[in-house]
Amino acid sequence: MTLVKSIAVLAVLLVAIVYFTIRARQLYRILRLGPNENRLDHLPERVRGVLSYVGLHTRMFRNLYSGLLHLFIFYGFVVLLTAIIQAFGEGIFPGFSLAAIGGITWIAFLQDLFGVLVLVGVLMALINRLVIRPRQFQESNEIDALIILGLIATIMIGMLGQNAARVAEGGDPSAAWRPVSSTLARVFEGLGWQGTAAIPAHEVFYWMHILAVLAFLVYIPSSKHLHIIVAIPNVFFRKLPPKAGAALTPIDLEHAEHYGVSAVTQWSWKNLLDLYSCTECGRCQEQCPAFLTGKPLNPKMIIVDARENLFKTVRDAPPEPRGAPQQTQKLIGEAIKEDEIWSCVACGACQQECPVLIEHVPKIIDMRRSLVLEESKFPKEAQGALRSIESQGNPYGMPRAQRSDWARGLGVKRIDEKPDAEYLYFVGCAASYDDANRAVARAFVGLLQKAGVDFAILGPKETCNGDPARRIGNEYLYQTQAQQNIEAMNEAKIKKVIATCPHCFNTIKNEFPQFGGTYQVVHHTQLLAGLIKEGRLKPSKAIEGKFTYHDSCYLGRWNDIYDPPRSVVEAIPGAELVEIERHHKRGFCCGAGGGRMWMEEKIGKRINHERVEQTLRTEAPRVATACPFCLTMFRDGISAKGAESQLQVQDLAQYLADSMDGTESPANAHTAPSAG
Repeated sequence: MTLVKSIAVLAVLLVAIVYFTIRARQLYRILRLGPNENRLDHLPERVRGVLSYVGLHTRMFRNLYSGLLHLFIFYGFVVLLTAIIQAFGEGIFPGFSLAAIGGITWIAFLQDLFGVLVLVGVLMALINRLVIRPRQFQESNEIDALIILGLIATIMIGMLGQNAARVAEGGDPSAAWRPVSSTLARVFEGLGWQGTAAIPAHEVFYWMHILAVLAFLVYIPSSKHLHIIVAIPNVFFRKLPPKAGAALTPIDLEHAEHYGVSAVTQWSWKNLLDLYSCTECGRCQEQCPAFLTGKPLNPKMIIVDARENLFKTVRDAPPEPRGAPQQTQKLIGEAIKEDEIWSCVACGACQQECPVLIEHVPKIIDMRRSLVLEESKFPKEAQGALRSIESQGNPYGMPRAQRSDWARGLGVKRIDEKPDAEYLYFVGCAASYDDANRAVARAFVGLLQKAGVDFAILGPKETCNGDPARRIGNEYLYQTQAQQNIEAMNEAKIKKVIATCPHCFNTIKNEFPQFGGTYQVVHHTQLLAGLIKEGRLKPSKAIEGKFTYHDSCYLGRWNDIYDPPRSVVEAIPGAELVEIERHHKRGFCCGAGGGRMWMEEKIGKRINHERVEQTLRTEAPRVATACPFCLTMFRDGISAKGAESQLQVQDLAQYLADSMDGTESPANAHTAPSAG
């Protein structure tokens, strides 16, 4: 009988391993269809990331309930690998034991403890899915989740039942270390299952245990819970700083076979691994400003639909040689609708929230690139901005010759007039041409002059940094603009750059190095905070009342700059800083990112209206911004809401200048709303 059992256990184990290996090999071959990408640099940092994101569940615990249940199940499986090894070892080799490493003492205790914790985690997960039913699970594969939870529960029940039956048989040396199994054993004894009478129960629970483990092994490669296997490598191979989305991968325009991504296998192997890794948890969609304001974009479904498209596309593809298989479903237009692609504001909220570090934004930009560069398809409103960037070097369509008109009468020198200036102030298009943002530039320059900062500007040699073109998908136009700026800055031997626009800041800091432009880049809020700390700026005029601060996505999420802007507010006498409900890493986009500044928002609620409403709920009469796009969107939103008497918006530099001056300059003149 023992020999028959050993053969049976070995047989089912081998069948499951063979099936799993075949499926895993298929999945690996599909990954190899994607172009190569180096993700093996800085190995110690990658390992630290795995320990943090996987080991400590740092992102999972942003939701305490979900984090806790996942922690129970995750570490339960880590510990209960010992029970699985023990079960198969005993089945194949009678007398097998882990006693030498504590299998009948501390390991036995941990198996009992974590067996219960996993069942608690499963129960919590079932309550979450069937009772609480948060919106983030909408469109997720609920049946798949219930199957997995059922298998996990069966494994735990089988393990605990098997151990309890062994204790009931008598003579189990681990009985004293198994409080849960021993309690169950007393229940079994009450049913008459003790001594030799407990042997059938042991066999039933034993087979329940190992068959559920093997069913789990067989099911995982075809399930969304494939992330159980691929999440760790996906985190390990994550994009290291600058973040994916902060620095988009450039296209080799001269040698590229395709411009962007129109077929799923044109994504790199790491992007395909992202598709495997999605857990459909929906955390991304609950932070996405487009989704939350009724747009067709759902970042979760972008990944899920791309994954389904991948499997449909390559199902019958020969594994070798590599090549694009015949498509059965188009990626753009069928699997993923164009309205979804154009709804993205490239704010990075989805990536910031994802527990397995999926890179959503670059995938969306890749599809935009294909639409723009290969099909000349993009929203009509964006055409004017792109044409203006190409012809005038700015999306406003204003003459190049007027680029430095904002500085008249301020004594600001051009870099060719002051070649030894410590800083180049890269003004940007908004501060050069938009009246509201010209006032910001003038206020900021006044502060620099008060603090004795040595700076100059490029003047007419400055052109658009190219961010709007790149995020809209016109990589060619972006590279043209970037190279013009880099040539002018390198010719002037620029070392340090100040930017009042986070989009300029991000592009110069993180993307210009791709084309030979490497500089020390500082955002104006960082510089102002430093000047205040050094005592070179001493705000003296009180501005009494509550202030709140709106986090710019390209300053905050993409570049982790949160404290300097707030320290500027806190330095203003009388200012009381209060936070908007969504702030810091969970800040809410103003709606202008990803080139959306230059497109009409025709579907759903306007994102800037939602953000203004969130800000009004703070009851602060003043909101500070640190981005020209945010300033514009807030001004428009406040006006549309008729909330001018309740909320005033200015850039931090303007508020600080007001506090420095003692009297407001004409450029900054405003009517402050009442604090009540």
